[in-house]
Amino acid sequence: MSASSTPSPTASAPARRSAVKELTIRGIVIGGIITLVFTAANVYLGLKVGLTFATSIPAAVISMAILRFFKDHSIVENNIVQTIASAAGTLSAIIFVLPGLVIVGWWSGFPYWTTAALCALGGILGVMYSIPLRRTLVTGSDLPYPEGVAAAEVLKVGDSHGAAEENRRGLHVILAGGLASAGMSLLSALRLTSSEISTAFRVGEGGTMFGASLSLALIGVGHLVGITVGIAMIVGMLVSYGVLLPIFSSGQLPASGDIADTVGGIFSSDVRFIGAGAIAIAAVWTLVKLIVPIVRGIMESLAASRTRRAGGQVDVTERDIPVGVVALVTVLSMVPIGFLLWDFIQGTPIAHNTFALIAISVVFILVLGLVIAAVCGYMAGLIGASNSPISGVGIVVAITAALLIRAVHGGDAHETAALVAFTLFVSAVVFGIATISNDNLQDLKTGQLVGATPWKQQVSLVIGVVFGSIVIPPVLQLMYTAFGFSGDPNAGPNALAAPQASLFSSLVKGVMGGDLQWNLIGIGALVGIGAIIVDEVLTRTTKSRKHRLALPPLAVGMGMYLPMSLTLIIPVGALLGMVYDRWANRTKNPERSKRLGVLMATGLIVGESLFGVLNAGIIAGTGKETPLAVVGDGFATAAQVLGALVFIAIVAALYRWVRAQARTTEVTVEQSRGR
Repeated sequence: MSASSTPSPTASAPARRSAVKELTIRGIVIGGIITLVFTAANVYLGLKVGLTFATSIPAAVISMAILRFFKDHSIVENNIVQTIASAAGTLSAIIFVLPGLVIVGWWSGFPYWTTAALCALGGILGVMYSIPLRRTLVTGSDLPYPEGVAAAEVLKVGDSHGAAEENRRGLHVILAGGLASAGMSLLSALRLTSSEISTAFRVGEGGTMFGASLSLALIGVGHLVGITVGIAMIVGMLVSYGVLLPIFSSGQLPASGDIADTVGGIFSSDVRFIGAGAIAIAAVWTLVKLIVPIVRGIMESLAASRTRRAGGQVDVTERDIPVGVVALVTVLSMVPIGFLLWDFIQGTPIAHNTFALIAISVVFILVLGLVIAAVCGYMAGLIGASNSPISGVGIVVAITAALLIRAVHGGDAHETAALVAFTLFVSAVVFGIATISNDNLQDLKTGQLVGATPWKQQVSLVIGVVFGSIVIPPVLQLMYTAFGFSGDPNAGPNALAAPQASLFSSLVKGVMGGDLQWNLIGIGALVGIGAIIVDEVLTRTTKSRKHRLALPPLAVGMGMYLPMSLTLIIPVGALLGMVYDRWANRTKNPERSKRLGVLMATGLIVGESLFGVLNAGIIAGTGKETPLAVVGDGFATAAQVLGALVFIAIVAALYRWVRAQARTTEVTVEQSRGR
């Protein structure tokens, strides 16, 4: 079913749809199982590189492969499965904030019920806040919703003739990518290959670094985000490592010996804050550009709701959870949120101001949460949930919360640590709203295109949030026990970077302590303004061209902020993805060929991420940092060379194999249709 064939508003629509299975127990179970896998993978990837991946398309493929064994399955039932998995996988982005409570030393782990409740409440509010926006931002707008449309196409293809072969081939591609990346990670855990190549060298009076992570997951990330984002990240990386780092390290390097620690320390203490400034100004610019469309959209949504209450006939595919229920759930959610905040404050140096802090925090969550939901939903519709600047939004949330809480409570030095932790806790709730609303409207767009019932899909979004909230805390605890997070004094040598959580913690500590390096953030803001100007000029001057040019400012900021070892490989994956897609465009069915590339990239991410979770369990169980190692430190140089060779060989072989799979699928499907 295409968008144009969506049933027209008639009184018989409910009867016509009543026989079609949609929100089913088996669909919920399948969605829950997929959730376990993808949420764990996303938590690991987010803690490692500060990025997560969209789970809608791979979840849809897996769902179709399973449900095809049931004769009475339907496209809308498959849509429910991908919706549950997508919501849960997206909620894992909460780990961009929560590890900050460990990094600042406030938590020594992740208390299960507190963490699960925080995730669930923030996620459910994200669902509630996005419901009134659906009519305007989904059915009543021309926003492209790239991932929502792509997921709908996958579902429609899976519901068509010849889909069984395509689904089977798609699963094989996901498994191949997963096994390849898991195998590469295993070699690294055995220490037969290195996981990273890095070196530091002098540039004039200063120095800089070169690094490349031998991570197949990052190749997959690059393939998914695309060449535009990849180029922008390269630009940011060149600004940080080619310009800023040599300048800031000038005259500070030791006269002889290894300079890696010194250069790395300067990057962490100075250069990354400039990147944070670039990210922040890019996020603010995005918000400013969206204010008018958001206000207009909310007004139109309210008008549509009034029309329905007046008795207007609405098709089954236009029925949301009633606004009254949405409002009631939203208001009632403030009660457990208030209790969580109260429980967090008790026994701390700021407990004497409990009422004022809870009151201002609840208002902050209510008001800013709604604004953030609208902004993130609009951005997802514009550029896709995966490419939305959710980290930039998080920076704005954290700094705003810190300034507001400090203004209400004051800035006594002996209370700073408690205020920092409380601010991060409040920010985590709002960030949960942001992550879910960033995904919800994308899923609802998919539902619109396949003829789903909105209220059933919205219920499944809540179910996905609950599933994700159950899974996230133990995975976070496992990652912390096995690896730790950079910035935490107790972290081991293999600590996960947790880049966003580290950044948010540093920003909040700077605001509360009054020592935030605003000069560095100001420099970053100037760089961000430059990127914004270039992006605006490129997009406007190439608007009429077939191939539009852009320089996403937030991607530039991420390239400045992330370590080169993480940044460099993502653009490589983007370049490979562009080359593959250009080849796919020459095939008989370009979209089908491109989907196999997307599924392979997803497999690369899932395989490495799941091995990371498994390895974390082994480390936690044995108490050893490298329990699988079969060689010692003397093999390190050979491991770097061997790692680079194996990495290149696997990437080349995978892309060649996927191209062969695309050709074979094309022939098989054509033969099936010809019978």
